[in-house]
Amino acid sequence: MVHLLKYLFAYALFLTLSTPAIAQLEVMISGGFQGPYTQMLPSFERTTGIKVITKSGASQGSGPKTIKAQLLTGTTADVVILSREGLTELIAMNKILPNSDVDLAQVPIGLAVPAGNAKPDILSTKAFVDALVKAKKIVVPGSTSGIYLTKEIFPKLGISDQISVQITERGAQATTLLANREANIALQPSSELINVAGIDYVGPIPDSLQLIQTFAAAITTNASNLEGAKKLIEYLSSPIAVGPIKNSGMNVIQSK
Repeated sequence: MVHLLKYLFAYALFLTLSTPAIAQLEVMISGGFQGPYTQMLPSFERTTGIKVITKSGASQGSGPKTIKAQLLTGTTADVVILSREGLTELIAMNKILPNSDVDLAQVPIGLAVPAGNAKPDILSTKAFVDALVKAKKIVVPGSTSGIYLTKEIFPKLGISDQISVQITERGAQATTLLANREANIALQPSSELINVAGIDYVGPIPDSLQLIQTFAAAITTNASNLEGAKKLIEYLSSPIAVGPIKNSGMNVIQSK
């Protein structure tokens, strides 16, 4: 019996040492590019044999759930995917491998209402303002788009005291509130409003008020799987990404 146990132990050790470890890659992503990423990830893992561990964080904002805050407190990631505004902050903090950043897609700010509600006219600035004032309760994420709306657009329009704005840490929390009818309008990247259960996407806000966000990917300075990180970014920025990007309400980056 002792000999059998020794044999089994030795065989198990042999299998452990002789079987190549599955390559792993850690990604931290914000909500804006989540749609295309989720659609493309299975085929990337299948074709490369790389197992991807996905973590989530906001592009910008305050609190512990931003990508910046998580990296500063020791959360590991080989690749980050977030708005260009948030990425610029990480580059300034020397958290990004120089020249590793690649733009993936662009997206406008859009407006959504609870499923089944009447869709307001938002084609003109006046119509958009009227819709916000009439709605009263508005929800926005505390990231790039929400910062832009609350700090620039609402004051510019002079309606800050005519509307009630709830700011959530993440875009997914905003759409959950909208789906639960705890808000009448959500304003955030269109890619976070399309194909979301319980809400109806109305369209982009007027061009005169618009913020077109660019979402980009980059390799962190502490990346442990540099080659895998390069492969993922190449994959997400390849022609294969065109379909998923468009299906998520985003625009393909035009080649220069």
